[in-house]
Amino acid sequence: MVGSFDVAAVPFNPDGWGPPDAAVASSNTTNLPHNVPFAPFSRSDKLGRIADWTRNFNNQTRSKNPSDAVFDFTNDDSFPASAEDDASFRLVDGKPPPRPKFGPKWRFQQQRQLPQRKDEEVEAKKREAEKERARRDRLYHLNRSNPNGPRREAAVFKSSVDIQPEWNMRDQIPFSTFSKLSFAVSEPEDLQFCGGLEYYDRTYDRVTPKSDRRLERFKNRNFFKVTTTDDPVIRKLANEDKATVFATDSILSTLMCAPRSVYSWDIVVQRVGNKLFFDKRDGSQLDLLSVHETSQEPLPEANEDINSAHSLSVEAAYINQNFSQQVLVRDGNKVNFDEPNPFASEGEEVASVAYRYRRWKLDNEMYLVARCEVQSVLDVNKQRSCLTLNALNEFDPKYSGVDWRQKLETQRGAVLATELKNNANKLAKWTAQALLASADFMKLGYVSRIHPRDHFNHVVLAVAGYKPKDFAAQINLNPNNMWGIVKSIVGLCMKLEEGKYVLVKDPSKPQVRIYQIPADAFENDYVEEPLPEEEQAQPPAEGADGEEAATISNDVTDKQIDNQA
Repeated sequence: MVGSFDVAAVPFNPDGWGPPDAAVASSNTTNLPHNVPFAPFSRSDKLGRIADWTRNFNNQTRSKNPSDAVFDFTNDDSFPASAEDDASFRLVDGKPPPRPKFGPKWRFQQQRQLPQRKDEEVEAKKREAEKERARRDRLYHLNRSNPNGPRREAAVFKSSVDIQPEWNMRDQIPFSTFSKLSFAVSEPEDLQFCGGLEYYDRTYDRVTPKSDRRLERFKNRNFFKVTTTDDPVIRKLANEDKATVFATDSILSTLMCAPRSVYSWDIVVQRVGNKLFFDKRDGSQLDLLSVHETSQEPLPEANEDINSAHSLSVEAAYINQNFSQQVLVRDGNKVNFDEPNPFASEGEEVASVAYRYRRWKLDNEMYLVARCEVQSVLDVNKQRSCLTLNALNEFDPKYSGVDWRQKLETQRGAVLATELKNNANKLAKWTAQALLASADFMKLGYVSRIHPRDHFNHVVLAVAGYKPKDFAAQINLNPNNMWGIVKSIVGLCMKLEEGKYVLVKDPSKPQVRIYQIPADAFENDYVEEPLPEEEQAQPPAEGADGEEAATISNDVTDKQIDNQA
């Protein structure tokens, strides 16, 4: 049976608001709750909230509304049950109210979250870094999963020349000693200008991947890669005691950029009396152009593969020769110098090239003479400017990670940065040769295969021009350091006794060794080449192009025989 609920008597106050004074002191006070607060108020005052269900009494630091303090019964002993309920009460929905998706606050916040416009080259470099990081992680996990197998990143390079047992190693120079060398050379003196140059075709500056041009083949033009001692002009200058040291621009650039090289190379040094001759061997790697030399991505090791290091070097040399003749105005207008081409026979069609024999002063009693080359001429502001022409070649975008046909128009800087990473030594040698020849401009062509698996047909995608001094500063190539390296090596070789020596770049370590070799070394019946001669000199050609390959590769040997005769 449910107990009844007695409602206390409410006395009536005829004189105003509130309970009468007599009712408070009456005997009915036992039915009223103790310590019930009362605050006098007028009709214009706000009463506040009688029951606030949204208040959180767990937060003691929350400020209280004064109008709510009148109705706070938590400390009243007359309501023990309500106090216990409040102590155990927890707010279920504690998330803040949703913000409106309109108004000034939302507009300003959205402006701060708008994506910032960034430079395209910076974005390209970030993507390249991410690809490189992913590639290294992939190779790392591959090597960890197969610890007994060969590591893919540790590529094994062969020496450019076979070291014979009877050779005596005289010195060993680490590349770390080259970094601090410096020598300020004076302006060179021109001794002789030979050959003839054709004008550069300016229309190739407007070539784009969408308006590419097919790379032509020049079968009738002969190219000469004559070494120092076989040059009749250098022999004449040596007999006239014009200098002490003799070399060519390709040999000097190899020495100047030696710290950037990865592949093995060799240079023959002959000490004859007080004179020093820097030579290259027949069929040397210096006649070819390295591809992907400084890249972290390994190339196929089989020489039969079209993407192997040797096949790409032959292909690059073949492309470079044809490109240097295609970008010319072939209308018969030619700039001829005082002397004709010293290696050409009468009536023979030769490539557009001029040889500049220059002399530098290395010391009070030591001078250096070098044969430098330029490939073209151009009239700029009514002044004749000499140009060097070289071509970069793309063989497979999967190896470089950058597709030239998509990036050359919009992100040419990213393409050049990738080439500087993968072919740092080759670009540095081209820049050094342009500086040695005092060329006004150097033109770099971007030549790509028509198809990644077709290494016979190519197209010219773009041509870019640079000033050699500005480009050298861009790739961090210091001319004083280059001449410091040459002067250091010349000083070491001059301390040796008369004889024949060879400088060999170690295939696996950043150092160069000096070997003393017999006088008949590198003759036809002596040396064992790491690669057959016909394989080293033959450019990529098929069918009828094989005759072209033999013509281009054997021209040096034929000219040397004619000169000796």
